[in-house]
Amino acid sequence: MTPIDAFDMVLFGGTGDLVMRKLLPALYHQHRDGNLPKSGRIICLGRSVPDNAAYLDKAHGLAKGYLGKDYEEEVWAAFASRVEYLKLDANDPAEYSKLADKLNEQQGRSRVFYLSTAPDLFARICKALSDVGLARVPNTRVVLEKPLGHDLDSSNEINDAVAEYFDEQQIYRIDHYLGKEPVLNLIALRFANTLLEPLWRREWIRDVQITVTEQVGVETRADFYDKTGALRDMIQNHLLQLLTIVAMEPPASIDADAVRDEKLKVLRALKPLTQEDVHTKVVRGQYRAGAINGKPVPGYQEEPGVPAGSKAETFVALKAEIQTWRWAGVPFFLRTGKRLQERMAEIVINFREAPHSIYGRGTSPNRLVIQLQPDESVRLYLMAKEPGNQVRLRPVHLDMDFKETFKTRSPEAYERLLMDVIRGDISLFVRRDEQRAAWRWVEPILDSWENSAEGPKPYTAGTWGPAASSALLSRDGLSWHEES
Repeated sequence: MTPIDAFDMVLFGGTGDLVMRKLLPALYHQHRDGNLPKSGRIICLGRSVPDNAAYLDKAHGLAKGYLGKDYEEEVWAAFASRVEYLKLDANDPAEYSKLADKLNEQQGRSRVFYLSTAPDLFARICKALSDVGLARVPNTRVVLEKPLGHDLDSSNEINDAVAEYFDEQQIYRIDHYLGKEPVLNLIALRFANTLLEPLWRREWIRDVQITVTEQVGVETRADFYDKTGALRDMIQNHLLQLLTIVAMEPPASIDADAVRDEKLKVLRALKPLTQEDVHTKVVRGQYRAGAINGKPVPGYQEEPGVPAGSKAETFVALKAEIQTWRWAGVPFFLRTGKRLQERMAEIVINFREAPHSIYGRGTSPNRLVIQLQPDESVRLYLMAKEPGNQVRLRPVHLDMDFKETFKTRSPEAYERLLMDVIRGDISLFVRRDEQRAAWRWVEPILDSWENSAEGPKPYTAGTWGPAASSALLSRDGLSWHEES
C-alpha cells in the first residue's frame, strides 16, 4: 500500500452537513487508528462561522453525537489540533488568495480539494483555485461529490468546466458505495477464488437483485430532492455502480484503469430502454402517509418544502439486461426508495434451481446475499437436512463474518475513500466515461417521464413500495428477496 506523505485536505462546504456528519468523523477515526501522518492538516472552509474557535466548538458539539461510543475526549482534542478553519466565500475569487497563502506556508505536501458544495459551484471553485496557482501542480487532487448534473448535457458541462483546470487523473468522482467493505469483498470473492467464477454466468445464475432502501423521508432536503428524485439520486450512480461490480469481466490487474475499463464495458452493454420498455420495465412511486415502526409519518406531498402536485419519484424499481455472452437472458432488478419498511442495502445473487430434485417440492434455489447496510455481511444460502428421522430440508446459511475473522474494526466507506484520495489511489472513483455511459442509459427513462401525463404510483409509507414493483418480477416468475 502506498505510504501517506504530509498532506493538506481542504474541505469546501466545511460548515455543511456532509463535512460534519461524515467527513470529519471519518478523518477522526483514521487519526485515532494512527493512519494519518502527524503533519497532515485539515482545512475547513465556510462563511457562516466567524472564526476558528467558533468552528471547532461547533464541530466538537456535533462530533459527540455523530461518533457515539467512538468519541473520546482526549482523542478528539488531539484530532482537533490538526483542524483549521478559514472563513472564505467560495463565490468570491478575491478571497482565494487567503487559501493560497495558507497552503503555501508549507511546501512539498499532497493537496486534496474536497468540493462538498452544490455542483453549480464546481466550475467557479476550480477556476478560482487555478487563478491562484493551486490547480495543475503535482500531487494535487480534487474530489467531486454527486450529483454531477441532472442529465447528460449538464453532467458534461460540469465535467468540461472542471477539466479546464484539472487533469482527469486529478479528478476523484466519489461514490461512497464503492468504498463499502462488502463491495470490496465481492471483488475479492470473485477474482481471488476459483469457487465462484465458473458459476458466475447465465448458465447458473437466474437473476440478480440490487436494493437500497431507507425508512427516512426527504427530511430537510425537500428543495434538493424534488428537483432530483430517486432515479438521479440513487440509480444513476450508486446502483449502476454496484451492478458493474457484480457483472464485470475479470480485469487484467487490480490497477485503477483496468478495473474501470471492465466496469465501463458493462455500462455500455446495458440494453437501451425504449419508451415502451419504460412503461413495462420501470416502476416509479411516491410515498403517502403511513407509519414507520409504529410512528405515523406524513406523505411526500405533506413534507415541508414540497410543492403541491409534485411528480418527483421517491421510489424506483426497474429491470435491466446486459447484452453479453456471460449475462444474456439474466434479469438485473434494481430498486430504491424512501419511507420503506426497512433500511437496507443488499445485492442478491439467485442461482438456478437444480435440474432435477430427488427431494420433490420444498427445495429452493441457492442464494448469495451481500449486505451493505445496516450490517455488513456476506451469506451463502444452501439447502440442508433438518436433524431427525424424517427427511426435511430447510435453507441454512454460511456466514462470512469478516469482523469476527479478522478481529478488526471495518472502516466506514468515507474513511477508506478519503485515505485513497490522500494516497492518490483512484481505483474506487468513477471515471468520466463511466459517468457518461450511466447518464446515457437512464436518459430515456427521464425523457419518458418528462413527456408523460401519468405521475408516480402511490405507496403507503412503511411498505415495500407500489404493488407494481412486485408485479415487475412476477412477470418473469420471480419475487423480491424478502418476499421469497
